[in-house]
Amino acid sequence: MSQPAIVIIDVQNAILEGPALTRPEETQAALHAVVGRIAQLIDWARQQAIPVIFVQHDGPAGHRLEVGTPGWRIRPEIAPHPDEVVVHKTACDSFFETTLDEGLARREVTDLIIAGCMTQYCVDTTVRRAVSLGYDVELVADGHMTAGADGLSFEQILAHHNGLLDGFDAGSHRARVRPLREILSVDDEIHSK
Repeated sequence: MSQPAIVIIDVQNAILEGPALTRPEETQAALHAVVGRIAQLIDWARQQAIPVIFVQHDGPAGHRLEVGTPGWRIRPEIAPHPDEVVVHKTACDSFFETTLDEGLARREVTDLIIAGCMTQYCVDTTVRRAVSLGYDVELVADGHMTAGADGLSFEQILAHHNGLLDGFDAGSHRARVRPLREILSVDDEIHSK
């Protein structure tokens, strides 16, 4: 029997801020929509008694995610409940030198549903690492976000990584990429049986 958990990566106030941000109004509007979908995922998980684990990037002094600054805080729309775990990291890999794997093992978690920021860095790296550590992963196709980079729009980066990660495997474990509505409707059917 599989035991799922939700992992929300780096949905912090200043995650998509800075002078290099291209198309800032469109990027922020898209981020707001993604945060709304992540809030739906979290609400659903809480109703199903599925653990929700937040990953928060701890930036150094002067970084937009500098520890303790307003930009570092998790967005209020998805604020963790007092009994929910917040894992702190300093690298793209949410498992690297953190307590994430240990905490999941204590809860006997086998499957992860992942959403968050930034797609080509922390989301991609964490999905791949989770699969290689033996978790089956569902990445919420419309539940992760990034900014444009290297001449690519955020839409192109999202589409590229959704295609790239869907089917990524290590041994018998794999990643699947599905939109939120599909994840919630299929999982509701499973839990109602």
